[in-house]
Amino acid sequence: MARVKICGLTSAAQARACVDLGADAIGINFFAGSKRCVDLATGRAIVETVGDEAITVGVFVDAGLAEIERIKAASGIRCVQLHGDESPELLERFLPHAYKALRVRGAETIAEAARFGGEHVLLDAYVPGEPGGTGEVFEWSLATELARSRQVTLAGGLVPENVAAAVAAVRPFCVDVASGVERAPGDKDLERVAAFIAAAR
Repeated sequence: MARVKICGLTSAAQARACVDLGADAIGINFFAGSKRCVDLATGRAIVETVGDEAITVGVFVDAGLAEIERIKAASGIRCVQLHGDESPELLERFLPHAYKALRVRGAETIAEAARFGGEHVLLDAYVPGEPGGTGEVFEWSLATELARSRQVTLAGGLVPENVAAAVAAVRPFCVDVASGVERAPGDKDLERVAAFIAAAR
């Protein structure tokens, strides 16, 4: 059964509600360029509200080692998601509780996953100039082989209406949604969250 990560939470109350609906992981965006970016106090409040009931994942885009370490310590996040052009060496510093996100352009992106250590890898759609959260879908067939050898989190344009088909096609370890369950960036529609979780499983 695929796990579910609800990403881009901007309030502790909505994070708590997503966990109560069955989310396995909560994504907290610390990238200043994101419409879903939160400050440290909000990130910490989300982590404290979620507790040990779901994995809290901090999302970073091209942040340096010291910045990630500072935010990780101050917020209490359990896992690090690197969603920019980070090196395998930077990822290595946070393993095993970290993974690289790759924006899929084609088969060459899937081959690039071998450069990055750890069990997990996230696959998202490639949109020029956007690190993620775009609502765009990539060709799922590109992910199926990798999902047999790595714990793949499938992202990119997933919504309650297509996530069951995505899970059937790829058999991912986890599915990740942000814009697909929102009323506005960072504001989750909890009815769509519930529908997404039900369809994913």
